[in-house]
Amino acid sequence: MIQLRPSAERGYADHGWLRAKHSFSFADYHDPDEMGWGALRVINEDRVAPGTGFGRHGHRDMEIVTYILSGTLEHKDSLGHGGLIRRGEVQRMSAGKGILHSESNPSADEETHLLQIWIEPAQHGTPASYEQQALPLAELRGRWRLVASPDGADGSTTIGQDARLWASLLAPGESIDYRLAAGRLGYVHVIYGQLEINGKNVNAGDGAKIADETDLRFLASAEAEFLLFDLPPAA
Repeated sequence: MIQLRPSAERGYADHGWLRAKHSFSFADYHDPDEMGWGALRVINEDRVAPGTGFGRHGHRDMEIVTYILSGTLEHKDSLGHGGLIRRGEVQRMSAGKGILHSESNPSADEETHLLQIWIEPAQHGTPASYEQQALPLAELRGRWRLVASPDGADGSTTIGQDARLWASLLAPGESIDYRLAAGRLGYVHVIYGQLEINGKNVNAGDGAKIADETDLRFLASAEAEFLLFDLPPAA
């Protein structure tokens, strides 16, 4: 089964300084049919206006991955971490037993465009932690690049869940295959471009829930950057 989640059906919020599209229920957007997919709980596509951001706030028991699409994000947290994250980098924050942080756009004139991803952890109450890794676009072209994994393999960030997040960037007409183990769930988010997944068309901003499928083929109709989540079976 490959069930499409069209971009136009995502939740949308315009706070002036922040414009956000929600693939799953989040904050004031609630759809009982879109509460996540397996351990994947949130994919928010955020556009943060120059000189603004999210003030200091807290999280618990969530694996949070920030994937920068353009611009710069400044991070500060209660563990003492601070710094800038740009395109070609990825951030992971394990909220664990609790962490306070703020995120802002330090630019005076450039919008920050990002994906914020939440994955439910396998265990609650673990120590909070933070990690930032390089994610060169050249390593995505025509191949799979591991972005997050439970063991930090191949330069990926380490998350506390039996899930793997992959990224790829395909040229028009280029294809790539992936095999999901029996019983695993998949989810695809298209950042930009056009894809076919086993013959189903997906476009920029679209998602695709995958279950009871093992052999997946991704064919780019136009240049496409996309994410693939390989998730544990639903509880």
